[in-house]
Amino acid sequence: MIDFSVPMHRREFVALAILTAAVRPPELHAEARQYRIALLTLDSSERADLIKGPLRDLGYIEGKNLTFIHRSADGEPGRLATIAEELVRDGPDVLVAGWGTLAPKALKAATDRIPIVFATVGDPIGAGLVQSLARPGGNLTGMSGQSTEFKSKQLEFLLGCVPGQRIVGVLLNPDTPYSALSLKQLETAAEQRGVQLELLQVRRADQFTPDQMDRLVLRGATSLMIVEDPLAATLREAVVEQARRLRLPTMTGLADYARSGGLLAYGFSQTANYRRAAELIDKILKGARPADLPVEQPTRFELIVNLKTAKAFGIELPSLIMAAADEVLE
Repeated sequence: MIDFSVPMHRREFVALAILTAAVRPPELHAEARQYRIALLTLDSSERADLIKGPLRDLGYIEGKNLTFIHRSADGEPGRLATIAEELVRDGPDVLVAGWGTLAPKALKAATDRIPIVFATVGDPIGAGLVQSLARPGGNLTGMSGQSTEFKSKQLEFLLGCVPGQRIVGVLLNPDTPYSALSLKQLETAAEQRGVQLELLQVRRADQFTPDQMDRLVLRGATSLMIVEDPLAATLREAVVEQARRLRLPTMTGLADYARSGGLLAYGFSQTANYRRAAELIDKILKGARPADLPVEQPTRFELIVNLKTAKAFGIELPSLIMAAADEVLE
C-alpha cells in the first residue's frame, strides 16, 4: 500500500505510473472498433478498390479496423440471391451493393435489418428500393443515376457529332426500371429535336444478334444509343463489334464502350459515386440511419470521345465537343 502522506519525488512517481500501467489487466486497454463491410456485385470486373480506397481515406483500413468481403455473381443474376443470404448470415455492419439494380434488390430481399448502401441505381424508386430520394425509409440508401437532363445531353452530343440525323436507334432492356425512365426522357428530347427513335429491346444477352442490328439500320437508324444497365455492360464487346461493322456511331453512359471502340460515352463518374457512397457508409457507422440519409444524385459527368473511331467512320468531330471532352482516345 502506498502512503501518500510521504512526499514523492517526480522520478519515483513516473516509475510508479509505468509499473501500474504494466500490471493493469488486459481487458482495461481500449481496443480499436473492428468494422465488417461486405460488397456484392453482379460483375466481377467491378473492383472492390473503388470503395476500399475512399473508405481508407476516411480512416477505415483493412487489417487494422476493417474486415472487407467482396462477393461477385460473375455476371450470373441467378446467383445473387444465394450470395446475398450468405453475406447477411456473416453479419456485416454495412452491406454495399455494386452498380445496377439487381445486387441491391437481392440484398434488400435478404435483410431488412442490416444497413445497405448502393453504389448507383438508375431508378431506386421505380425499382422499389426506397420510398423517395429525400426520405428513403427502410434500411437502404445510396447513389442514384437519375438526372433530369442526362439523356437529353447524351442525345445532344450524339446529334452534334453526326448532324442531320432523323432516326436514332436505342438499345435497352425493357425489364429494367431505369430503362422506362430513360426512354421517357429520350422521347421528350427527341421530339424537341425532330428526331425519331427506333427501339432494339433485349432482355438477355443471347437475344442480341447481328440480324437485329441489320434490321435496325434497315429501319433507318444512323446511330445507336445504349441505355445503361448491367446487361448493356455485358453486351459491350458484341455491340461495339456490330456498330463497327455497320459504321454506326454509339453513345452511352458506360465509359468502357468508348474505350472499346464506341464513338462517345457521357455519364456519371463511377469513382465519384463510390466516393460519396463511402461517405454514406461512414455516416452509418457513426450512428446515422439509412432511412434518414437522402439518396444522392450524380453531380459529376464525364464526356469521353474516341477519336480513332471517328476517323475510321469519317466523322469530323466539332471543336466544341472536342473542347468539352474529359478524355480523348486516339
